[in-house]
Amino acid sequence: MEATQTIKDTDVTITRPSKYKVVLHNDDHTPMEFVIELLKKIYSKTDQQAEEITVTVHNEGKGVAGVYYYEIAEQKVAESTMISRTAGYPLTIEIEEV
Repeated sequence: MEATQTIKDTDVTITRPSKYKVVLHNDDHTPMEFVIELLKKIYSKTDQQAEEITVTVHNEGKGVAGVYYYEIAEQKVAESTMISRTAGYPLTIEIEEV
């Protein structure tokens, strides 16, 4: 008795995970200096990058702190929100799909 061998072609499509923007929103209570320090500490921005993002948030109402995979973006939002609330500031930080 002879063994039968079956070969099947399978198409496998691998897609990269989506990336998400972490967006800071302007408010009238959170000092720019605090936002700059937060960007440096949590988002590893340089002094210049942090200042540019903060000015964008101030002038345009919102600015992108960084672009990350969802889980990382979610963690950065949680850390930023905790630090902001602990300091007594109402900074709003959201995640938007790229």
